[in-house]
Amino acid sequence: MTSVGTELADRIHGGWLGRIAGNMLGKPVEQGDHWTRDRIDRYLRQAAALPLTDYLPGPAADGGGSGSGSGEFELRPEWRSCVRGRIHGSCRDDDVDYAILGLDLLETHGFDFSTEQVGDLWLLRLPYLQTFTAERATYRNLANGLKPPLTATYDNPYQEWIGALIRADVYGWTCPDAPRRAASLARRDAVLSHTGNGVYGAMWAAALISAAFTAPTVRHALDTALTVIPASCRLARTVRRVLTLHETRMTWEDTLTTVSEETRGLGWIHAIPNAAVLTAGLLYGDGDFTRTIALTVRGGLDTDSNGATAGSVAGVLCGAAAIPPQWQDPLEDTVRSAVFGFDGVRISELAARTVALTRAP
Repeated sequence: MTSVGTELADRIHGGWLGRIAGNMLGKPVEQGDHWTRDRIDRYLRQAAALPLTDYLPGPAADGGGSGSGSGEFELRPEWRSCVRGRIHGSCRDDDVDYAILGLDLLETHGFDFSTEQVGDLWLLRLPYLQTFTAERATYRNLANGLKPPLTATYDNPYQEWIGALIRADVYGWTCPDAPRRAASLARRDAVLSHTGNGVYGAMWAAALISAAFTAPTVRHALDTALTVIPASCRLARTVRRVLTLHETRMTWEDTLTTVSEETRGLGWIHAIPNAAVLTAGLLYGDGDFTRTIALTVRGGLDTDSNGATAGSVAGVLCGAAAIPPQWQDPLEDTVRSAVFGFDGVRISELAARTVALTRAP
């Protein structure tokens, strides 16, 4: 393998590791209407875990038992297998399932896949009860015989939520330094279940990851990603707002406070406020893997989804070899997945299969 090929493989492996580690970091506090930015930091402060440099600590009341903490600091039920000292391979999570499903889609149908084929693969590979919000509404529509674009619009109040964005990584990984191509693939997938800013979020994320392969800084990647979506859409305007506040040397905390006020009312799973949290985590993380995923998760809202995407971008930027061992080692190169045929797959195998796709005709 050439040195260029070795570097590409390391960056793609870094993207997979980063996505899974960031997802695991955010999973215990994934409930944005309860786990606010302030509550997350109070939990960490109480556990003497600020600055955050490792997976979340277990609840102080746990004492090694099975409790999940007090009412104020009650973690998600899955916390027992995704807090520091308890991780033995990754937990199952839809943020990772969709990356695996995207890989399977490209292996099965190639880069000329249709939106209808995305839906067919969902019905074949993905259990209904492991889908949520827009994806569950879409799955129900598919099972009832509807075709795109009706699958996205019929009885689906979640059309601009974050679901399509979390499915976009594989299109960035397989299109290194080709952000427009990555965005086009992500759009073809996203319109199965989303419209408007929900689709733009997926296009933006795919382009961001694609750009990260060659961008000299994370700011360059963010600027490039904005070029693939309409400049006037609210998602683009919100991302630019975070970029501007960062340029004024406003603190990370004040930037998020400002933007959260400006996006109030959209809800904690909507694509727009989550894109703001993600952008801030990337900018203020400034290419440092640990700082990037820590700030992103501390930003609140959809913590596991944002942590996953931030980890994917940061992992591509730095490569797998540069991801600190406290994030890699507990994963034990193993993924739990609800995607039929993939439970227990090796992370390194997923990365190698992704690399093979980048070289396919």
